[in-house]
Amino acid sequence: MKIQLSDHFTYKKLLRFTFPSIIMMIFTSVYGVVDGFFVSNFVGKTPFAAVNFIMPFLMMLGALGSMLGTGGSALIGIALGEGDRNRAKRIFSLFIYVSFLCGITIAILGILFLRPIASLLGAEGQMLEDCVRYGRIILAALPAFMLQYEFQSFFVTAEKPQLGLAVTVASGLTNMVLDALLVGVLPLGLEGAALATALSQCVGGVVPVIYFLRKNASLLQLLPPTKTKFDIRALLQASVNGSSELMSNISMSLVGMLYNIQLLKYAGEDGVAAYGVMMYVNFIFIAAYIGYSIGTAPVISYHYGAGNSSELKNILRKSAVILSICSLVMTGLGLSLARPFSELFVGYDRELFTMTVRGFHIGSFSFLFSGIAIFGSSFFTALNNGLLSALISFLRTLVFQTAAILILPLIWELDGIWFSIVAAEAMAVVVTLVFLVLKRKKYQY
Repeated sequence: MKIQLSDHFTYKKLLRFTFPSIIMMIFTSVYGVVDGFFVSNFVGKTPFAAVNFIMPFLMMLGALGSMLGTGGSALIGIALGEGDRNRAKRIFSLFIYVSFLCGITIAILGILFLRPIASLLGAEGQMLEDCVRYGRIILAALPAFMLQYEFQSFFVTAEKPQLGLAVTVASGLTNMVLDALLVGVLPLGLEGAALATALSQCVGGVVPVIYFLRKNASLLQLLPPTKTKFDIRALLQASVNGSSELMSNISMSLVGMLYNIQLLKYAGEDGVAAYGVMMYVNFIFIAAYIGYSIGTAPVISYHYGAGNSSELKNILRKSAVILSICSLVMTGLGLSLARPFSELFVGYDRELFTMTVRGFHIGSFSFLFSGIAIFGSSFFTALNNGLLSALISFLRTLVFQTAAILILPLIWELDGIWFSIVAAEAMAVVVTLVFLVLKRKKYQY
């Protein structure tokens, strides 16, 4: 049976509705993992370190799509809850066109300034050249990547999470097949890996545009530009409301750069490579939490717009149980996957392998905490409180992470870098729980 935003959600229905979003985000995170596997095993350790070194900067440039997707979904969900479907279509179309134009502008600037930025961050020699070769190809597909980010939220709001999952799976499979062909079979090396990712992002960004341009069975439709009114107020609301996701993505990228700088200082290129392998597992696990948050956000926005406080309470309580169970499972998986995953990526270098396993064993405990803070930030975004959501993300992804990565290595050196992730996530949970308690009466959850 079709699940609608207006339904009452049991555990089974909540998991069924959010499952496509969870898988969708996991497949999106697979891009870097697949690239990393083929580059590490078929191209070499230095190109592998280069991919991990420049990736945070590339992800930061695509963060605008995440902001308009999550912030826009809240506005669209509220409009649908109020029964104004025409307004929902208008602002949906506006967000798509604006993000595409912004994507083109950012891509051009990124390509022009990629080399000096990579050099400023600390890349030099062959690693610098590899960063530029890989990054420029990825940046060429940035407009499609930003649209793909947006549609991950909009498909759920349109009550078509399964279709969003299908598009993302198709995009992920495209990346895997092309990586195997262009890197594993054909001698295209680092450029082949970048081309595989860029083409797969085009699948994820362009196919949804074709679907929504046509008459469809979803709640949304992409109107022609001539019928799309420029609504500065809606753009500002979406930007403020989605600022937490923008802040989260930018902060994670900035902190990723800071981690790389510290790792170069304490462990050289091997440290960057080890951190890259750890981040692959982290991306996948965090993607599951983000996918669940994306899946529940339109439901929360709808019932908030409809004034249904009892369902808000229901979703929050059930989410707390689900996330608590998942945190224990993911921590166990992180610890058990440390050796096989390290062997898969860097088994050819025993010193690097040992360093990576050690980092895994420490960093896996961050999964005990990360899901609660991620959901808490998304929860306030869905309630149209973008400022509070942004504050949680700002503290979690920038303030706490930066403080930890600068202070803890002074005490425990390389181990302090691995402990930084755990400490920052633990502090973020405390802040999230405080805000949830303080805002309980205002939103009646």
